[in-house]
Amino acid sequence: SGFSDDHGELVAKVRTEIGAFAYFREAAVVPRLPKTRSGKILRNLLRKIADGDEWSVPPTIEDAGVIDEIVETIGR
Repeated sequence: SGFSDDHGELVAKVRTEIGAFAYFREAAVVPRLPKTRSGKILRNLLRKIADGDEWSVPPTIEDAGVIDEIVETIGR
């Protein structure tokens, strides 16, 4: 899976720099992010993919191929 098993340093840095409320358990580095034609990142879509929830390709996406890259990277 694309989720990093060895990310303790990153988690510690986030907790130190931002605070404990920003705690996360897993991190994945993906090649590109899904964006709308106007350049906004589709955060809801990313969240649904990462959580394993049902999702669909939004009509405003600039390049739908990026979704396959993300799904392949994180293994969902």
